[in-house]
Amino acid sequence: MPFTLTDSARDQVREMMKEEENDVRLRFGIQGGGCSGLSYSLGFDDEINEDLDLTEDINGIPVVIFKQDIPIIEGTKIDFKQNMMGGGFAIDNPNAIVNCGCGSSFRAKDKEGTPEKC
Repeated sequence: MPFTLTDSARDQVREMMKEEENDVRLRFGIQGGGCSGLSYSLGFDDEINEDLDLTEDINGIPVVIFKQDIPIIEGTKIDFKQNMMGGGFAIDNPNAIVNCGCGSSFRAKDKEGTPEKC
């Protein structure tokens, strides 16, 4: 299992999936950008490429992951936190060696990405 979803994150994803018209999976991965070079990508997808994607069930949620991203997200924990200002997903990636102040951009030991100005 490349990453984990807490029960809180699972419950939030389930609620969000109910609003989708198609049969979708949660897609988690990385993309270039952000002030540290890499950014997380978290959304829904109804398309799977058998050659490029890994599909799994993580804590009861159907998930799709771009195979190339697995070494960089391996061991990551995704949580959902609610506070008086609202709620949001929190991502704790043990492979991140540098994090941006916003928390959504990072750099990994083996992949720097393409930093952008904040």
